[in-house]
Amino acid sequence: MKKLFTSESVTEGHPDKVCDYISDSILDAIYEQDTDARVACETCVNGNEVMVMGEITTTANVDFEKIVRNAIREIGYTKEEYGFSADTCKVYINLKKQSPDIALGVDNSLETKQGEVLGHGAGDQGLVFGYATNETEEKMPMAIMLAQKLAEQLTKVRKEHIIPYLRPDGKTQVTVEYDGDKVLRVDTIVISAQHDENVSQEKLRKDLIEKVINEVVPKELLDSNTHYYINPTGRFVVGGPAGDSGLTGRKLIADTYGGYARHGGGAFSGKDPSKVDRSAAYMARYIAKNIVANNWANQCEIQISYAIGVAKPISVCIDTFGTNKIPEEDILKIIFKNFDMTPDGIIKTLDLRKPIYRKTTNYGHFGKKYFNWEKVIDLECNI
Repeated sequence: MKKLFTSESVTEGHPDKVCDYISDSILDAIYEQDTDARVACETCVNGNEVMVMGEITTTANVDFEKIVRNAIREIGYTKEEYGFSADTCKVYINLKKQSPDIALGVDNSLETKQGEVLGHGAGDQGLVFGYATNETEEKMPMAIMLAQKLAEQLTKVRKEHIIPYLRPDGKTQVTVEYDGDKVLRVDTIVISAQHDENVSQEKLRKDLIEKVINEVVPKELLDSNTHYYINPTGRFVVGGPAGDSGLTGRKLIADTYGGYARHGGGAFSGKDPSKVDRSAAYMARYIAKNIVANNWANQCEIQISYAIGVAKPISVCIDTFGTNKIPEEDILKIIFKNFDMTPDGIIKTLDLRKPIYRKTTNYGHFGKKYFNWEKVIDLECNI
């Protein structure tokens, strides 16, 4: 049966992504000095104002306001005419230490207190999902991979002055047509790109199709019936925080699988890896990708759940959507044999106590080969 599926992405100048980038920039700055820090940092923006809030326990000495302004400058908000500027925005810092009640469970897991030494407990209760599919080289769904690459290309042509009239904010959306699980073609592409005054709709459309879409989307997926919606309102001059408020953690579906797989609901950016809604989501992706890459299934979705202060997962569940090459019970045995899903095990396996998080913020946390959770490994399958 033929079907259409759509995913979206946003550029780093989108208000929500501005917040994600600031939060992860603060996390990285702290981790450069103190890799044992506990960080739960959220940012909100509106107009020409930024507020950073949350709970941070660290020995690091960092200039939070300087980090905020540098992050905004790196994104490209450097002109007052944008209505939001690194040099003129007001910055409010409202940070406190992590609750001692939370630290009590995280520092020593329930199992460790009972004599089974398993190190730290989960930083919160919650559930995460990981997913992989063999429909792309990255083992990601086609729609979200194309949407992410289009958003990244929008930023590239802006920063490299290939399309010099673009501004930082932008959104992309891709609709893929399937026949069952097989990708047939791209049905629709939507791009909304912030731009300078006095740029014609005709020029914008021509440039974005030629220098963004045609540089990213494989020609064989485009045909005469593919629909293009380029700035469909006709104008996008006011954008970024001047046009809309932003908040850390509000682009969770764009951060993950574009809606093609489920999401546990926990945000990623601004959180150190003791928070399993980030680190365990990375582990879940790592597991799912290796199940698919080792050809035990064409698709794999895994759910892992945790209780605060407890090291071992409460539950692990997989779904291969009928594409498994061996029984799902055996796949679960392989998972338990090869992957340590405790917080300490995840951090050690994926080497997460490093200032790597700014690189994750934009254009998806998954599908980038330079992250440890994207590595393909040989799994022990003697079950």
